[in-house]
Amino acid sequence: MVLRIGQRVPDFTLPDHMKQERKLSEFIQKGNVVIAFFPFAFSGTCDREMCTFRDSMTKLNSVRASVVGISVDSLFTLKVFAQTYSLEYTLLSDFNKKVSKAFDVLQSPWVAFGYIGVAKRSVFVLDSKGILRYRWITDVPSEEPPYDEIIESLRKLN
Repeated sequence: MVLRIGQRVPDFTLPDHMKQERKLSEFIQKGNVVIAFFPFAFSGTCDREMCTFRDSMTKLNSVRASVVGISVDSLFTLKVFAQTYSLEYTLLSDFNKKVSKAFDVLQSPWVAFGYIGVAKRSVFVLDSKGILRYRWITDVPSEEPPYDEIIESLRKLN
């Protein structure tokens, strides 16, 4: 299923890096949500991307947005990743790849090593009602998202 701008995003539940089951709806209740899928923790571009979101939290908070990072890494890997880079937002483990499939961002095979089932680097912005307002997806693992464009899409929601 391809999610379209203006469509309500279906709720999902995944474990976070602290071993807690988390629902998308709990983040939506707090305001706008940036969902950032990334291929792998500790892989250069992913590190830069997640740290850029960390360093942009003041801007993101000013537009009432929270960040949720999602990868196919285990929750154990994500815990160490969050600790290593002092990431204060939630990281979710899509180890079984169900949410990556639902968002149509599962890349198989993955470009670099032929891995089966890795999340494409992608960003989705949801408003406080769970409606998809912005979508960016790349097939190029080394490409970072357009951060300013993401912030601007959030500003338009307020």
